[in-house]
Amino acid sequence: MAFYFDHAATSPIRQIAVDAWVAASSALNASAQYASGRQARSVLDDAREKVAELMGCEPIEVIFTSNGTEANNLAIRGLYEVGTTNRVVTTPVEHPSVRETVNHLASRGASVDYMPVGGNGHFEGSAIELLDAPADVATMMMANNETGALFPVERYIERAAAQGTPFHVDAVQVVGKIPLNFTALGATSLSSSGHKFGAPRGTGFLLAKRAPAPATVMFGANQERKLRPGTVDVAGASALAAALEESLGEAATHARNQEVWRSRIIEACMGIDGAVLRSEEPCLHSHVYVSFPGADADSLIMLLDMAGIEASSGSACHAGVNQMSHVLEAMGVTAEEAGGTLRFTMGTATTDEGVNYLVEKLPGIVERARAANS
Repeated sequence: MAFYFDHAATSPIRQIAVDAWVAASSALNASAQYASGRQARSVLDDAREKVAELMGCEPIEVIFTSNGTEANNLAIRGLYEVGTTNRVVTTPVEHPSVRETVNHLASRGASVDYMPVGGNGHFEGSAIELLDAPADVATMMMANNETGALFPVERYIERAAAQGTPFHVDAVQVVGKIPLNFTALGATSLSSSGHKFGAPRGTGFLLAKRAPAPATVMFGANQERKLRPGTVDVAGASALAAALEESLGEAATHARNQEVWRSRIIEACMGIDGAVLRSEEPCLHSHVYVSFPGADADSLIMLLDMAGIEASSGSACHAGVNQMSHVLEAMGVTAEEAGGTLRFTMGTATTDEGVNYLVEKLPGIVERARAANS
């Protein structure tokens, strides 16, 4: 039996999502005008209305996508295309789907300004001043996928709005864990990925205001406001809506449990000589990001796996790539200090038994990894 501590990468699918998918799996083309098309459209409309209700937005603002990466690309590229300043404001700790999209825009001539973070993974006081000049788009994650740091996006959205700058929020790590209201948030767009809260992998959504609306960057038919053309996955949308509703219904209970477990894991980590906590408050209650200098992350992960503990060294999108995290680099962490960094993230599969096992086994595993690296 393995204990799973990598929910930030992906979470087990919820049974309610499986049931919803099966119930809608025979739905055909929701764009068709005949009876089966109208039936599929009804299922899709129900899913869209449910997501809108849960996210505090209008149904027309819900764009179903295949994942958060696609949603980030559609929003950032689309908003840039309707701008006139050729300027983008972002941060150096964004997920690769944002980071590489911005790099692509830079290769096309965009001027990019990065709001710096400090050694604790949170933004420095002067960072917000970069929003005091207009930009085609500003983009910031709501919570970092590696450190779990929660960012005060509301302040940055308000500052950008004063200059008329559209603001995109990558909320992939937050949706389903913390209730959000898109309208109250004031963002221009917001992305989410279904598999982070127990929907099927291959589902997600983009919330996008009608004005300013992103330009079309994928071309085809008229589905999803022409922003995401192609035959819509009706069953996936239905499963996503069901998973989101259940996840938010359980969020308060999970938060209380995870706060206790997080404290226990941090206490165990800090009891190991030389350990450095990289997850500083305010932080998601599901994340513990910690460095064990003198150990190698690959060795730590292998030894944890052999002991029946599944964890990671950071973003799953980097899995198998033996290089320093760009997030730690932005925090000023040296390669030597970052070498033994692990991420433990909790969710629906986390139990007292699993946490007890982790805190019991971790000290010996770190000791063995350091010995192997000496």
